[in-house]
Amino acid sequence: MLMPENDDAMPIGIPTPRARARSLGIAPGILPPGPLNAITDVAGVLVGHVTLIEGEAIRTGATAILPHAGNLYRERVPAGIVIGNGYGKLMGYTQVRELGEIETPIVLTNTLAVPRAADAILDWTLADPANHDVVSINPLVGETNDSYLNDIRARTLTAAMIGQAILQAQNGAVGEGSVGAGTGTIAFGWKGGIGSSSRILPASLGGSTVGVLVQSNFGGVLQMAGVSVGQALGQYYLKDALDRGDADGSIMIVVATDAPLSDRNLRRLAARALAGLARTGAAMSNRSGDYVIAFSTAESVRRRRDDSLPEGPELANDAVSPLFQAVIEATEEAIYNSLCMAETVRGYCGHVGHALPLDQVRALLRTGGAIDDPQGNRRVYACGGIGERRKSRRPLSTDSRSLRLPIALFSDLWYICSISCYRSVVASTEPACRIPLQAFGLGLDRSANG
Repeated sequence: MLMPENDDAMPIGIPTPRARARSLGIAPGILPPGPLNAITDVAGVLVGHVTLIEGEAIRTGATAILPHAGNLYRERVPAGIVIGNGYGKLMGYTQVRELGEIETPIVLTNTLAVPRAADAILDWTLADPANHDVVSINPLVGETNDSYLNDIRARTLTAAMIGQAILQAQNGAVGEGSVGAGTGTIAFGWKGGIGSSSRILPASLGGSTVGVLVQSNFGGVLQMAGVSVGQALGQYYLKDALDRGDADGSIMIVVATDAPLSDRNLRRLAARALAGLARTGAAMSNRSGDYVIAFSTAESVRRRRDDSLPEGPELANDAVSPLFQAVIEATEEAIYNSLCMAETVRGYCGHVGHALPLDQVRALLRTGGAIDDPQGNRRVYACGGIGERRKSRRPLSTDSRSLRLPIALFSDLWYICSISCYRSVVASTEPACRIPLQAFGLGLDRSANG
């Protein structure tokens, strides 16, 4: 993952206190999160990290995700894997694709530690006395390349170290930011890392939980709640019309749900996680490995090695759509959390992964109307009725220099609004059809002389 050529252009300065995306007012979507807003809101899922920081050059680690606390080899879970772009070294994919099941912990680490992560999984699985007759195991290992901040060629992670992430895995709050497999990663040119989020469906839609964990190490043009944060902060892919390779990298996305899904529908669920990735502004470039692993923890669909009977009832296709919405929202927020929680890291060759400046992000989101201004400034909304033009009751704030729109744009805006509202909210009342200007893709001039 390449970074700006001149690290000195962005001094480290005083560390900014880190906070999750919701603390900034960013709450993607319409569904509520679980109590922890993490993958561990899915009952039974365990997460463990091992973080390795040595000297000035080693900044790496591993993260383990266990679908349940039992014998994973004897009680396999249905699973699906989707590849957005296959520039990566995901180990164990072909058997999961063929059989639709996971039989080991999932371990995330750096690119050159994949074989040792596989050794850690093998050691852990074979150490269980119940597996005394096991002679074939399919370890599932994902990776991203942390070589900008980590001396990856030193290969300092050992199987024993990585094994600690599996042994220490637990439920509860998930460590985020520059921890575990996210210790040395970069996303959108800022310090990336581990992030997690969850969504719960209402009882009327089944009440299932969807949880997501990401290892972010990719690029593009960062967007948060519809605001182009990357452009505003001058850190984005294809800046100055040059491809510096700053969108290269990878992301690993792990999705868990307690909904009883078949491996086929888990592949469909995994595919929708890529929509959440896209919402953040990911470029999914040629040299970015973008992978999603999804599994179900539901007892009714577990595959017990000593049981030849077929699995129990599973959700019908029509019942899966709300889960699609849930995974999109949770993936988007998990990526934001990976950025918002990551601290500045200095590593290999003096390279620096700078933390996303949260104070500046807050200001941009308020200016862009994505979050409320605590001083009472009002956001810009466009509002229309059934094919008619109406003025918003929430006008442009008079003290904001950054949202100046040429008057000529308003006639076009009303036209777009009337057509859009006619198609999507024909029967709505006025409050229901209020939508931010960003929804129309209008370019807002953020300069003082705009």
